[in-house]
Amino acid sequence: MPELGEVDFFRRKWDVALGERVDRVTLKAGARTFKGTDLAAIEGSLPGRALRSSEAAGKQMLFRFGTDGWLGLHLGMSGNLGVRPPDFKPGAHDKLVLYTTKHALVYNDPRMFGRVRFAVGPKAPLWWSSIAPSLASKEFSQKAVAAFLHRRSRTAVKSVLLMQERFPGIGNWMADEILWRAAIHPLRLAGSLESSEIEALWRECRWVARQALKIIGVEHRKLPATWLFPHRWREGGRDPRTGTLLRREQVGGRTTCWSPARQKLRTARQS
Repeated sequence: MPELGEVDFFRRKWDVALGERVDRVTLKAGARTFKGTDLAAIEGSLPGRALRSSEAAGKQMLFRFGTDGWLGLHLGMSGNLGVRPPDFKPGAHDKLVLYTTKHALVYNDPRMFGRVRFAVGPKAPLWWSSIAPSLASKEFSQKAVAAFLHRRSRTAVKSVLLMQERFPGIGNWMADEILWRAAIHPLRLAGSLESSEIEALWRECRWVARQALKIIGVEHRKLPATWLFPHRWREGGRDPRTGTLLRREQVGGRTTCWSPARQKLRTARQS
């Protein structure tokens, strides 16, 4: 599933059409991608409006058209955004295409786990404004993270990191990366973490998020070999810091990778 950096990378693709007016819209009516969305509003309101701005928050994107048109996109498991010539013909998985005189802005959602939302109004809709604060914001404080962990004290910390209401944009690989850097076992209960471990977790959340946005979102480069990511799915993959074999198991229904040499499973009493 696209995470923080990947989402921002795809969001930037449509920026090529900033300032261009939408001439027409094609969409796949009936696709569950549009569940709860007024298709007639999209088809009737977007033509004639210019793409004014775009931004990403967590795993979601927002495109503003004109002064009061708000298009929200979620990529789901395997969605993506692309830019094609204005004579582009939509394929089977192209759920939404916005045509300008120069471009076709394509939203592709093969597995239909994504989401399209649309609203018209002077302010950003609630489904956008209610997204949790960015990991790089002042609101994402060590104190706020500690309180969230405390409220979910009986839940494995790997599962807690995937909760978008506090950790927007973090998905499976980012959670593994953060825990590896913080030297915390993914099965540790959130309530068992000491204050020093919470500080490390908070710090690595911010660092990994910022670097992912820079390396993937802006520069579109592969993550360095010094990260866990390039080794986590490799057969016989090794911890880039200790050289020991990595381990993979299911945690909360998600395949999780960690380093037994670096991430010890300890109880609160043993910590």
